[in-house]
Amino acid sequence: RNPVIRAFYERLLAAGKPKKVALVACMRKLLSILNAMVRDNRAWDVLKGQITATSA
Repeated sequence: RNPVIRAFYERLLAAGKPKKVALVACMRKLLSILNAMVRDNRAWDVLKGQITATSA
């Protein structure tokens, strides 16, 4: 459902990667994004599709 991850997945499939390889790459990318969000205390901006600063 995430448009950023979906575009990454579709780009991998278009490059000829097997579906399972593309799925695992997306999982790894999502974990990296989530780790950075926790580390930097930031939130995901759904409208922009990127990490934004939180106001705390």
